[in-house]
Amino acid sequence: MEGGQSCPQPAFSRPGCLKGGCNPLRIPPLSPHHEGVCGIMNGDCPIGMWSGILCLSRSDCTAVFPPVGGVSITGGRRLYTECRGVGSPTVILESGLRTRGDNWSRPDVMPARATPVLPAVAAFTRVCEYDRPGTALGTTPSDYSRSDPVPMPRTAADAVRDLHDLLRAARVPGPYVLVGHSFGGQIVRLYAATYPRDVVGLVLVDALPEQLRSQMTSAQWKTYIGLNTKPPAPLAAYKAIEVMDFDASFDQTRKATRAAPLRTMPVVVLSKGRPFNLTGARVPPGFAAALDGGWSKAQDQLSAGLPHAAHVIVRDSSHYIELERPDVVVHSIRRVVNAVRSGRVIIAPD
Repeated sequence: MEGGQSCPQPAFSRPGCLKGGCNPLRIPPLSPHHEGVCGIMNGDCPIGMWSGILCLSRSDCTAVFPPVGGVSITGGRRLYTECRGVGSPTVILESGLRTRGDNWSRPDVMPARATPVLPAVAAFTRVCEYDRPGTALGTTPSDYSRSDPVPMPRTAADAVRDLHDLLRAARVPGPYVLVGHSFGGQIVRLYAATYPRDVVGLVLVDALPEQLRSQMTSAQWKTYIGLNTKPPAPLAAYKAIEVMDFDASFDQTRKATRAAPLRTMPVVVLSKGRPFNLTGARVPPGFAAALDGGWSKAQDQLSAGLPHAAHVIVRDSSHYIELERPDVVVHSIRRVVNAVRSGRVIIAPD
């Protein structure tokens, strides 16, 4: 509801567009000739949601609005979201620390002829990405998060609450396959433990494992936290930049997963095969080797703790597997989606 206007989910008489339809997001038209709001019909009711994200259709709609916009959540804040594709389960893409949602859909930093994760997944099911507050895609203000800012630091539990509020407010239909990169892996695992009935599959993309802390000395861990707390110099002007409390988040995930262990479901764990790129980072001698060695062991521990997880080492990729080998990420998502659709709780062998 905006400006006192009530926006109920409308009924439709046929697939297509309604001029003047209720558009709570106030999404601007593509041009003066695109004034409708499009939906995918099933009888008299749209499939998916209406009052937040507009999903691309396979209908005969001739005026398709971009499936993007800000969605109001608890407290009046707005989270910027994008969904594409049709089908179930819905795939939710969760980015790593300080990384905007559209990192999953940028071809400019990928190998030649590679298809980014979001549009590739949209070819076979519904998929959504969103901006957490304080994230960025580059170093200029136009690259900063399109979601409303919040006080920092935050924890994984704060992000889980935001995501849950967003999916409800935007009426993004479940069940969900959650895909998390780096710190996003903490968020999706905590989400699955907090809302187990909503989640039917996981893909962890070189996800940050809480087991890493025990693989490092206290001095090494302090260095690692420092690298992930202080904003990089090019983003020093971004006062609302995301800062996550790693220790508190790890404790939240441990507590939640012990209280509600992940039920058996299709899970793929993707781990990097190449070292972290610490170019320009001021770290003590031996830290890089300790980090890579500890990360590898922690990835093995993470995978071993997830029932029947398929663990894949991506030998030719470093940490950003979704950018360096998007095809591997898409294939893993497809494996999980296919397992869910066929009623299997264990990933079929490749």
